[in-house]
Amino acid sequence: MVGSYDKTVGSKIGDDWGTVAKDYQKVNPDVEIHVERIPYLKLDKAIADRVKAGKAPDIAQSNYFATYAEAGKLYPVSELFDIPTQADFIQSFAQAGVSHYVQYGIPVLASTPRLFYNTRLFKAAGVSAPTSWDELRTAAQALKRIGVPTPYGLQLGPEAAEDEALSWLLAGGGTYAGVTGYEFATPSNIATLTWLRDNLVADGLAGSAPHRLSRTPAYAQFMRGQIGMMLAHPVLLPALEQTKFPYAHAAFPMKGGGEAPPLGLNGWMLAFNQNGHKKACGDFLTYLYKKKTSVAYSGGAAALPVTASASDTLRSDPARRPLWKFIDQMPKAEFQPANLASWPEVQTAIRTDIGKAVVRGGDPRGVLASLDTEASRAEIHAAR
Repeated sequence: MVGSYDKTVGSKIGDDWGTVAKDYQKVNPDVEIHVERIPYLKLDKAIADRVKAGKAPDIAQSNYFATYAEAGKLYPVSELFDIPTQADFIQSFAQAGVSHYVQYGIPVLASTPRLFYNTRLFKAAGVSAPTSWDELRTAAQALKRIGVPTPYGLQLGPEAAEDEALSWLLAGGGTYAGVTGYEFATPSNIATLTWLRDNLVADGLAGSAPHRLSRTPAYAQFMRGQIGMMLAHPVLLPALEQTKFPYAHAAFPMKGGGEAPPLGLNGWMLAFNQNGHKKACGDFLTYLYKKKTSVAYSGGAAALPVTASASDTLRSDPARRPLWKFIDQMPKAEFQPANLASWPEVQTAIRTDIGKAVVRGGDPRGVLASLDTEASRAEIHAAR
């Protein structure tokens, strides 16, 4: 069971499952694979319904894994792959799939964002890629002076506000959760959202409504020259290259200067133990993550490979040069707390509330304290 994606900003995501299955069956003719595509926005509910009904798929692509892991419904990675295959996963991405010291989530369709900027607008404004928040603000002010509607595209709308927000929190020395659980209302997190409110949003440097700007429309506005710079993923590259758009990208800056820890994003492959097909699941997943398959499947413009061997192959291929800087970031990536069973509920609260902290008159401390309360409730609910 896998997600079916619409065509997004010129690049299809995850559209090769049928090819992978056919290629696998050529060398394993006795194995029958049925690929079931579910619309992406309905995928997680479809999986949950199947599991609840006792009809879990053998393998599924999902946004979440911790709930199933804690319920004992998944095979651990150690029972699916041999040691060399396990060791080939990029450690930061493998570690993100760990629940209670055991890896259950198998990363797939990985990505990590960088700061994209319109080089034509930057040249006209007389600025270069920022290496600190002060420089980012200065660049945004210069872009505003030459008439750019949204100098920095702050994407705190409901589509993926948790990604944009966490990138800023990491750059300010914060995060969503520590070793003891969620920790939203920390001094560093409050300071980051306060800086955004007072230094970007209040001065109109992040557009008129950053709490309503989501990723997909932001990408479209960037390509129309309405946004000067923004965080974006390699999924945007094909459209930019095809239209010969004047762009470049840089590492997102730390508040005081230097490169911030990059955000890591991916989906998960899950192997359910309900049907007793552990060997078949392990054999197919091992094939999927072999270097040749991984390069062919995950090395497109929309996603990055999650194994070191496939990354090294792409990193040495001049034709894949546009991906190199993204690949270089992956070992340093930091993640949302997907290892907590309460994360889906908390993620929804972030999408709903985080943008309110940075609008004019917003209360960063209050919003973050409210998220801590929501997270505590979600933890209790998940433990039932």
